[in-house]
Amino acid sequence: MKSFAVIGLGRFGYKLAIALSMSGAEVIAIDRDRTVIDQIRDQVANAVRLDSTDEDAIRAQGVDKVDVAVIGMGQGGRAFESAIMTVVSLKNMGIKNIYARAQSLTAGQVFSAVGATDIIYPEIETAQRWAYKLIAPHVEEKIDFALGLSLARITAPASFHDKTVVDLQLRQKYNVNLVAIKHAESDEEIKTAKGLINVPTPETVIYSGDTLMLVGSEEDLARLPQQ
Repeated sequence: MKSFAVIGLGRFGYKLAIALSMSGAEVIAIDRDRTVIDQIRDQVANAVRLDSTDEDAIRAQGVDKVDVAVIGMGQGGRAFESAIMTVVSLKNMGIKNIYARAQSLTAGQVFSAVGATDIIYPEIETAQRWAYKLIAPHVEEKIDFALGLSLARITAPASFHDKTVVDLQLRQKYNVNLVAIKHAESDEEIKTAKGLINVPTPETVIYSGDTLMLVGSEEDLARLPQQ
């Protein structure tokens, strides 16, 4: 299970924390406002009221052990300075994946300069899309085409290499259906022999790096192995 710290529970951060939690992630939600902490407390693993610029305080809540930290703080006045200091603290704690919400390209450049690994611009990308991108980075493209179902493109991980469709048991283990395969080999002779398999059979062999088209719910697609 992936773990996340969402720091700053404005409209974006609040919705993101809940979306991540609903996707099965462990979420630590942090804000200075007692009211918003009380509102979200029952919807995430841990909700804490504290000053995120206090490195000792956030470390005491286990933030230094999360897989991903997301800074969703506002950026008016001193709030921007606090957001920058929070990114610096998270970087000092050794968190490898730090996402910072920015209201402008300039703000995004500042966050990148002080250690943010990725920048979120909520005006052009919704919180729901980022929640899924964070929880399932192996899903490269997703199309929602029916209630509760999506068609997704993923690259076959190393754990799938040289296994047949029946060996992988994708439907039984992950509740997803494989609808097409495009082999990744660059050798022209191999490509000609294998090509694009529109309807895989149980005996079809999958190789690491193949492009797989799968149908399933967002939750089930997120559960697919990444390595």
